[in-house]
Amino acid sequence: MAAIDRLEALLAPIVEDQGYEFVGLEYSSNPKNRLLRVYIDKPETGIDVDDCADVSRELSAVMDVEEPISGQYTLEVSSPGIERPLFTAEHFDRFVGETARVQMLAPVDGRRRFKGRIVGVDDGVVRLEVDGEEFALDVAGIEKARLAPDLDALFAAQN
Repeated sequence: MAAIDRLEALLAPIVEDQGYEFVGLEYSSNPKNRLLRVYIDKPETGIDVDDCADVSRELSAVMDVEEPISGQYTLEVSSPGIERPLFTAEHFDRFVGETARVQMLAPVDGRRRFKGRIVGVDDGVVRLEVDGEEFALDVAGIEKARLAPDLDALFAAQN
């Protein structure tokens, strides 16, 4: 089991027991500046700084006891925000019709970066429409992915 999988198995139940959605985590293992970022959400209400602080205290206590990361690291608990990270096929499925930025671990059709509309998800494969062309991207081969909302349109709609 990979380090990320072990961390998810340890931390996800704690987040969910507190009534939050465990969105996912990112771990940067740079020896000089290791960072564990845990994303949480409450889809119906969203979260605030107090929610992040509460979850951070609980996760810190478990991390201190279990010590899944040796040495010093920074724990950060965060909202997924407007450019929400997408970690699983379910995340992509939840946001069908939205625009996403996807970076693959290895090239697909000669490219690693894609930005397009999420068309659908079938058996762990995301279908992304990029400039009128559809690409099939295996979720297991995704290095990172985020929603990519049209910020100009969002700001214009608020005014």
